[in-house]
Amino acid sequence: QVQLVESGGGLVQPGESLRLSCAASGSIFSINVMGWYRQAPGKQRELVASMTTAGVTNYADSVKGRFTISRDNAKNTVLLQMNSLKPEDTAVYICNAYLSTQPFRPRDYWGQGTQVTVSS
Repeated sequence: QVQLVESGGGLVQPGESLRLSCAASGSIFSINVMGWYRQAPGKQRELVASMTTAGVTNYADSVKGRFTISRDNAKNTVLLQMNSLKPEDTAVYICNAYLSTQPFRPRDYWGQGTQVTVSS
């Protein structure tokens, strides 16, 4: 079994910062990609940022220059540093890992999500 456990969400004012953390645990053979998605009420889930094991990153246009993703491959963790937060960043942030529990069979795993609310 694989678990993704997130932490770090909360309520902040516009312009403030938050850092999200996600740790993957369980019978993990290898992790290809870790990242964060978000889903706001009434909207589809969207990719926020992702990072491969080799360090290649991908960001949503809406967060470029404000959010930074990082990984600790040895600890199977991924962080999302969110700066200059805006009300439109309000959403449930969900950790994702594309990983395999045995060779050559990776698939997506999801955390339960952590709420981020940006409001004055």
